[in-house]
This record gives sequence, structure tokens and C-alpha cells, in this order.
Amino acid sequence: MSMTRHSKYLAACGLTAAAALVTSSLSVADSNALTPAASSVQPAAAVHTAAQAPAATGYADWTTYHGNNLRTGNATTLKQVGRQPTQVWSIGLDGAVYGSPIVVDKGHKLVATENNSVYELAGNKVVWKHNFGAPVPTSSLPCGNINPLGITGTMAYDAKTATVVAVVERSNPFRHVAVGLNPLTGAQKWFRTVDVPSSVGGIIPQAMQQRGALLVSGRTVFIAYGGLAGDCSSYRGSVVGLSLDAPSSAALWHYTVPTSREAGIWAAAGPAENTGGTGIFVAVGNGATAGTGVYDLSDSIIRLAYQKALDSFSPSTWRSDNASDLDLGSQGPTVVGSYLFIAGKSGTAYVLRRNNLGGIGGQVSQASLCKSFGGTAVVANVVYVPCTDGVRAVRINSNGSLTVLWHAASSITGSPVYGGGYVFALDTGAGTL
Repeated sequence: MSMTRHSKYLAACGLTAAAALVTSSLSVADSNALTPAASSVQPAAAVHTAAQAPAATGYADWTTYHGNNLRTGNATTLKQVGRQPTQVWSIGLDGAVYGSPIVVDKGHKLVATENNSVYELAGNKVVWKHNFGAPVPTSSLPCGNINPLGITGTMAYDAKTATVVAVVERSNPFRHVAVGLNPLTGAQKWFRTVDVPSSVGGIIPQAMQQRGALLVSGRTVFIAYGGLAGDCSSYRGSVVGLSLDAPSSAALWHYTVPTSREAGIWAAAGPAENTGGTGIFVAVGNGATAGTGVYDLSDSIIRLAYQKALDSFSPSTWRSDNASDLDLGSQGPTVVGSYLFIAGKSGTAYVLRRNNLGGIGGQVSQASLCKSFGGTAVVANVVYVPCTDGVRAVRINSNGSLTVLWHAASSITGSPVYGGGYVFALDTGAGTL
């Protein structure tokens, strides 16, 4: 797996409120509750209060990674963009930003950092800041390349309870804790340790990294886990589900890939909802099995429900993919009508049937496309793919075949989003939109 450090600064461009969101989304002994000493809400002095924070009137909120549970990255309410974007503000935060900002409850803009802080921003002003205590330094972990580790996966919003959910990493003892926040004030509503149960073998919490975006679906928030950069120690790809109706008391939902180690579920896009069907889709990385070993659901797309795998796909090359770290786990699964699109580290893209993933080698079509890391955007039957040698636009034809429509410059590799008649993506090396 591979990750790149993100900036401690968040910037917005002068298009519209929604366009600023599109730009931002490209960047970047426990009692099941944090103690008062471990968390604090800090209303910003001499800036907006929560009641004064402006709403993005006329534009839809952006409540999860790429805007919705299908992760389409399509800002449908953004008006036609008619001029060159210009930067209108930039603000420094207290740590690196890996998760995308979200916009909830009629325009409240929230962002989280690796210093275990969540902010509400109004323009370049801090409305409130909530810190959940010291993050975890890499010196206390078996490996990794994010230092420190705090909040990494993109937060998600539960509209029914008007709650923002984030997952923070804490030490002494090490654990992952889900927190529920009031987006208007930053006040904490609840806390819950959400590590994989200790009864599941082959896992220590220190080796598990919560990188994928959270997904709120069916009154559950789903939390995906992979490993640290370096693939060290004892980890297995897992998903934990937490009831949003009884977050402090309900039994946790959990699924772990049946491999002896690795098979991380770590792509930044996180799980995607099977809207109109059953379950959620996850992309799984390389596992322990290679050569003549028994299939272990690694290097796969899995449809999960009822704490089990209902359906799956793996390339026929899954064993050699595992041996060479050329798996599908680097890109989030993409729903395109009745099809599902996936690419990963090998350079091969696959189209699957959404209602029958096909098992081993059961794809509808495949094509040599690119190595892909991140989340896609989808408009109708066109998928915008984050490729390591430049974003591509790929049409999924009615028979499931793929047609490449265009290929951006090789330096433009950021996860794309769409709005106002344009695809927005970053030249990540230059930091240029």
C-alpha cells in the first residue's frame, strides 16, 4: 500500500460555495468513551459562532467521501463554471489532512486532521475546534508513514440524528474510537471503541489503520481497516459496523477477510453502498495466499451484508497479484448502473455485473488501463479514474466493454470530482488544481 502526506493547509477557490467544496474534497483502560481530559471543544475567539456560520444556500451538502454513498463525486447543483478559478482563502490547521472535508446540515463545513482535531470553518475562519487528545506517533507503531496518526478516514454524516461521525486513534491503550459530534457546536454526543473484536485471530489494533472513508448506510456506520505502510505485523482487512440508533450499547457488526494476514480494506474511498440492492462493496488488497494456496478472498471485490461475504470477484491472476503486490485494494469500487468498475495496482481494469460479481475470473470485460489509487467520479456511464500517469475518462458501454475517451497529463493524478461542466483534479506533485 502507498500513501502520500497531505498539507496542513486547506484552500478554496473563488468559483462558488459548492465549487470550493469540490476543490477541497480533492485534497486531502477505555470505557468506550473519551474522558473529559482527553477531548475539548474550543469555540474560536473573535470569529464566527456556530449560529453565525453561513449556509451554502442553493447547493446540496456533501456529507461523505465524494458526496454520496455511491461515491460518484458529482456536484449536481454546481452552476456552470465560466471563469478561471482563483484562490480566495487559505487556512492553517494543526495537522495533516488526509480525509476529505464534508459539508453538512445546510452548509456547515467540517474537516479533520491527524492531530485528532475536527474543525468547522466558515471561509478562512474557525467556528469551532474539537480535539480528542494526543494522536499516536509512528514511534509507538510497528511501521507506517503518517506521523502522527489521528483522524485519517473521511468523516460521514448521519442526517437522522444530525451527527457527524469520525474515528480517532488513541494510545495507552492503543484503540480506534468512533465519536459522534454535533456539527453546529462541536459538542460530543457519544464515543465507542470500534476495533475488531479480540476473538478474531491474526490482529493487533496497533497494526490496523483506519484509512477508508466512513459509510453511513442502513442505520449503521461502516468502518474499514487495512494495514500500515510497510504491511507489517498482524493485521487483516476488516469492516466494523456501529449502530447509529444505539451507538454506545449495540453489538458491533464485523467482518474480516478469511486470510491469515494482510488483505487490507484501505482505499481512501472506503466502502460503497449497493443502492437498491443488498449490502456494501469493498475493495480488498493482497493477502497471504499465493502459489497453490486455497482462495482466501484477497485481491477482490466483496459484497458484504449480515456480517458475511455474499458475493465476490477476483482476477484469475489473484495468486500472482498477491505475490507481487498488484491487487485491487488501491481504488474504491465504482457503481455504474448495473455494472461495477474496478482498477488497482496491476494496470488492468475490470467491469463486473453488480448483481453477480462473478467469482474468480468472472468479469464482463477487462482492459489494460492504468494503475489507479484513490476514488473515481461517475457521470452517467462515464468513469473518471485517478491514474498514476494521469486521470482518464472511461465510458462503460451497454455491453460492459470499456472505451477510453481521454487521458489527462501524466502529472494530474488526484482523485477527480465533477461539477459545473468540468472535471476537477490535482497535479499532486505541484499542488495545482
